[in-house]
Amino acid sequence: MHRVSIVGNDPDLRRKLDGLGLSVRSAKAGSGSFRVETVNRDYAVVAAIADDIRRATGAEIHRQARLGEADEGAPGTVSLPLRPAGMVLPGMSMFRPGHGYDIVRSVERIDLEDEVFDLDVFPTHNFIAEGIATHNSIYGWRGAEVGNILRFEKDFPGAKVIRLERNYRSTPHILGAASGLIERNEGRLGKTLWTDRNDGDRVVVRGLWDGDEEAREIASEVEALQMKKHPLDEIAILVRAGFQTREFEERFITLGIPYRVVGGPRFYEREEIRDAIAYLRVIHQPADDLAFERIINKPARGIGKTTLQSVHAAARLEGLPLSIAAQRLVETDELKPAARGKLRAALDLFDRWRDLAAGADHVELTETVLEESGYTDFWQQSKKPEAQGKLENLKELLTGMEEFDDLPGFLEHVSLVMEIEQNTDLPMVSVMTLHAAKGLEFDTVFLPGWEEGLFPHQRAMDESGLAGLEEERRLAYVGITRAKKRCEISFAANRRIHGSWQSALPSRFIDELPADHIQMEADRGVYGGIGGGRAEDRAAFTFGGYGGGNAYGGGSYGGGNAGGGYGSGAGTSGPKDGYGGTGAAYGNPATAYSSQGGGPGWQRLKQRGLSSTRPPIIDADRTQDHDFGEGERVFHQKFGPGTITDINGDRLTIEFDKAGTKTVVAGFVERG
Repeated sequence: MHRVSIVGNDPDLRRKLDGLGLSVRSAKAGSGSFRVETVNRDYAVVAAIADDIRRATGAEIHRQARLGEADEGAPGTVSLPLRPAGMVLPGMSMFRPGHGYDIVRSVERIDLEDEVFDLDVFPTHNFIAEGIATHNSIYGWRGAEVGNILRFEKDFPGAKVIRLERNYRSTPHILGAASGLIERNEGRLGKTLWTDRNDGDRVVVRGLWDGDEEAREIASEVEALQMKKHPLDEIAILVRAGFQTREFEERFITLGIPYRVVGGPRFYEREEIRDAIAYLRVIHQPADDLAFERIINKPARGIGKTTLQSVHAAARLEGLPLSIAAQRLVETDELKPAARGKLRAALDLFDRWRDLAAGADHVELTETVLEESGYTDFWQQSKKPEAQGKLENLKELLTGMEEFDDLPGFLEHVSLVMEIEQNTDLPMVSVMTLHAAKGLEFDTVFLPGWEEGLFPHQRAMDESGLAGLEEERRLAYVGITRAKKRCEISFAANRRIHGSWQSALPSRFIDELPADHIQMEADRGVYGGIGGGRAEDRAAFTFGGYGGGNAYGGGSYGGGNAGGGYGSGAGTSGPKDGYGGTGAAYGNPATAYSSQGGGPGWQRLKQRGLSSTRPPIIDADRTQDHDFGEGERVFHQKFGPGTITDINGDRLTIEFDKAGTKTVVAGFVERG
């Protein structure tokens, strides 16, 4: 694997890197620095990217991760191999400066007795042996190849294999659950973690009715732990996909619980979310110049720098917002015909969307804007590895917007969230993806969203089959073993996805957890244990039964096309009004799971009076959970003292002595 990596804090450099279409993300939570990292197996591809960066930014790029000698005349650079020298075999191509390469004709092995030094592994994950650095990675998407381990004894005959199995971090139940899960993988060397500790609770597996309830339950548990003086920085929520963080962020903001998103920005700070909201702001508030400037040429519409300079000049001359100045400019001959036509086409779109906004539902309006602007298609056509995640985030944005009555209410909420400045010196709950969790550890770990299609993720299985499933299982193993004292896994029977309710099946990984290490806390009407392999241990729950499908289902999370089970029907995208009708179905090469209406799990749901009714949408964020009153004096960490003038649920309108009128969440003020 070959990599280009850049870390910096220069805003101009960041803007130029953004302009190249590179993924620019925060280098460290709470800091102003950023990071760019591009990895590819093809050296020529990476070299071309490096050349693009050099031309666009003037940056000096050093080659540091190459087989061969350090470049002459480049003081301070070192030669760091991407693979151990022992893996060099005859016939391999070895790149050298100048983009050339040598062919390995023969290999001579020399025994060497020396020490291996561990250089602060926790933050760097790097080892140094005789001046040679090796990078430690377990993820396929970062270039890790499990075959390197499986072939080790064959590639190095006579080598002694030492299994590092003793664990000093986690409790026996946590290790037992993780080991029982990962032993299902065929592509692994046998290893069973153990500890001489004899304390600790079982791993809790909790089934909940829907995703909203899951987020509320976990946030409430975190709040309870906080009240018991459990350190917040020893609590983590690890999700499979980035879009899942939104619900937890919303709940923590409502409850006033400090949190950080590790490995990336908060939900509403993500590039694609800021772009979508910028479109909505220009529609609702044409005078928002920052929003207009952000998206007038995003995705690219051929509106160049010269055109935008003309718009800025007209706005300054007449004292008008950019969007109004642009409207007037296209009615003149100041722009060339081609430029004028492109700008007018973009402005016509905004006029159309404003007309729609007068009568359309705000969620439907947003869908229309993302489609007609070409923004959704832009990411669908993108070859960037993060493109699919950005599309998932946009769908989650639509789901979040459903919690608000109209567009102004939603935009007000976003403004509130964005105004909240986090004190990075305070202990905080960590929210991150499982991919970002490697090497970290916490006393308490929550693992939400363990459902078929979400975890294991449908795309991983569709693209890589059994290898993809095993990669997902390794992720699950990583998640469980991040916990030192307490681990809680949860799943929801229903998910609100892209505007509709869809039934979900508990992850097959849950059924693979050893019963001796698990405490099941799922309602019989919500969970039935996939497959029934341990029916006697779990009160004979069953969620549907086996079907005869021969594929993992076709498409993204919520989709499926495996054969029917006891319910005797083919799965579709899942019921949109709770359970009933045809249901989502997932299978592997031998079996498929079905939530079709006729299964035993369905019968229990009917007995409990839960048949074919849409889970209620509870706007928990608007529930009043405080005792503030109008006219009361309060203090806000950022805005100072003020007087409450209006109350709407947990949102307080406050006339601050110096900051003016603001609407804030009750959890962020105190009596003063």
